[in-house]
Parts: sequence; structure tokens; C-alpha cells
Amino acid sequence: MTVDGSVEIVLHALGTNKLRAGLAMLGVVVGVALVVVMVSIGLGTRQSVAMQVQALGSNLLGIFPGSAGQLGVRQSLGSIRTLTWQDAEAIRSEVPEVAEVAPEFARPAQVISGSQNATVNISGVTPAFEIVRNFRVQDGVFITPAALASRARLAVLGRTAVERLFGDREAVPLGAVIKIDRVRFTVVGVTEEKGFDGTVDWDDVVFVPLATAQQRLFGVQHVRAIYVKVRDATLLPPAQEKIQQLLRARHRIRPGADDDFVIRNQTAILGLVDSITRTLTLMLGSIAAVSLIVGGTGITNIMLASVSERTREIGIRRAVGARRRDILREFLLEAVLLSLAGGIVGVLVGVMGSLIISWIAGWVTFISLAAVAIAVVFAAAVGICSGLYPAQRAARVDPAVALRYE
Repeated sequence: MTVDGSVEIVLHALGTNKLRAGLAMLGVVVGVALVVVMVSIGLGTRQSVAMQVQALGSNLLGIFPGSAGQLGVRQSLGSIRTLTWQDAEAIRSEVPEVAEVAPEFARPAQVISGSQNATVNISGVTPAFEIVRNFRVQDGVFITPAALASRARLAVLGRTAVERLFGDREAVPLGAVIKIDRVRFTVVGVTEEKGFDGTVDWDDVVFVPLATAQQRLFGVQHVRAIYVKVRDATLLPPAQEKIQQLLRARHRIRPGADDDFVIRNQTAILGLVDSITRTLTLMLGSIAAVSLIVGGTGITNIMLASVSERTREIGIRRAVGARRRDILREFLLEAVLLSLAGGIVGVLVGVMGSLIISWIAGWVTFISLAAVAIAVVFAAAVGICSGLYPAQRAARVDPAVALRYE
């Protein structure tokens, strides 16, 4: 029997039992759709987080107080304050690969605006912070050198902070007075939205001059972090090495002793984020693939039922000359066609589901053609595996017994 003849017989059998064929396809449709949706969410999350990290500054090094413990785990030194504004100035002047340096001190504090009261992260920064961390002011101005030098009580708000303090995310509260720990500040700017970088929501921040934060608000001399913008990405390794040597010398750390600071390379952070999100994507895809395998068992059950129902038909065909391999090919082809049809429908449902999720929930989704192709191929493989046993069982039917079957 030719392949065309087998296809015609299979299509006739499927057309005769439309409900059963639809039920057999349903598990595959759901499985493939879940694979497409889950992978698109994972890839979208991966791209979104990477873009947010990159948007917060390029060619960036972050220096934080503490030490790298065993297995690379950062251990905080608690009350020991190891970084200062003077460290930042030394890095700026003594490391030629550095383009700009931005020290920062941050601490949560109570902020009051009229009847609104919220605990917001207060970030004391210098004018260079806008350049190093790639911030843009949407309304008004950022912290200026004059404000820094005079320890002015001026504030720049992120969009979420505006919403929490003034009730409207799109408000432009320039000139408004807020109180930070009962100290009056005048709002002079509002930043563009930046999002969450994995540790800080940069939209829920109130920026003030660093000197003001240290001396008028919190009474400290140290800084929480020093952000360094390197002139070129290729200069990140030598810049990191020179900064490490400089800070060890300034902090009088003995040879062989651990650093009392940690330097984080943005490239390494991006690599870590990429690794985490890739693992998340694989995990989501694997969970969805389980449902596809479950759908395959549904095909196996329905195909076995089909073999039982068509036992007499198989006997007649064997009696008129059909060979075992013809019967095997027919039932195997039926299972594969069911899986492929379910896979194609599942892809369409998955793509629509991804678009709907992106539209309703606002999540970033990315539909990968490679993931779609893998899902369809996997569906075909599930069809082969699911139909193999029923097809072999049909091929082994004894014609004499089958002709007497009722």
C-alpha cells in the first residue's frame, strides 16, 4: 500500500470520529500552548531585566562596603564604614581609565507632603550620579554643583515617589515643600522612569545633595556605594584592578588580608542576570512540556480504543492482502497527524495567549521562532512515541481472530 493510500485511510478514519480526534488533540494543544506561553514569558523577562540593568549605566563598576567571603558570598561588615567620599575623589583623580565617579549614601526615611506620609529611600548623590547611572530629569533640574557645595535642602523625586507623596504619578510638583525626617526640602526636579534593577526601585527614591544627606539628615561621614563609569568597556578589567589596589592602599589593608570592599562589574551582573533568567525560562518550559507528555498519554489511550473498535476492519484488510507494516504505518501516521495538528493549533493558541498576557498584565513577552519550532517537533515526537504501541498492537492482530471479532 502506498503512503498516499495510508494518508487517505487515516484522514477518513479521523473524519469519521471527529469528537475522538478532537479530544486526542486537546492535550497536545494545551501542552504546546503552555510551552509557547511559558517560554515567551521567560524570554521576555530575560530581555526586560537586561535592558533595565543596562539602562542604569554603561561601562559601570559598583563599589560597596564589605568583603567577599567564602564561595563568593558577600559578607557585610555591619557597623564598619569602609568607603568615603574621599575614596571616590581619589579614584577619579588617580585611575586614568575612569571617566566619572558618583558616591552615594542611601537610607530609608519618613517623608511628609501635606497629608501624605510615606517611608521612602533617600539617596544622597552628587551631580555626577546623573551621568554615571544614566538618569534623566523629565521636569526641572537634577542636583547641581552649587546645591552640593552649599548643602542645599533641595530634592529630586522619582515617579513612584511623586505618586506616593502627591497622589498623582503624572504630577509636576516643582516648588513644592516636603519634609524628610522633619527637615524641609524644596522639590526642584522629577526623573524619568527607570524601573527596578534587581535590588532598588529607582522610581521610588528621593534624591538630595550628598553633603546635605550626610550632614543635615543622617550625621554620617561614609558612603553606601561608589559608582564608577569607565571610559570604555574594554577598560573595565584594568580599571577594576587599579581601583582595588588604590583602595587597599588607602585603607591600609595588609598583603594577604581580605578587601574591606566589594567591586561589582556590570558585565558580570548582566551575566548573572542572564544565567538566572535562562534557568527560569528552561524551568518554565520544562514544566509546560510535562503537560505535553500528559497529552501524549491521552493520544495513546484513544489510539488503543481505536484499535479495539477497528479490529474487524483490520482483519478484513489483512485478509485482502494488507501487510503488517501497512497497518503499523497507518496507525502510526494517525497518531503523528493528531499530534502535529494539535501542535499547530497549540502554537496559534500560545501566540495569542502571549499577546493577550502582554496586553492585559503589561508583562514583556518575546515569541521565539526557535521555541515554536521545538514545540512542534516535540509534539510530533510525542505523537510517534504515543502511537507506537497502539500501532504495533494493531499490526499484531491475527486476521482469523479479527474476522470473527464483534
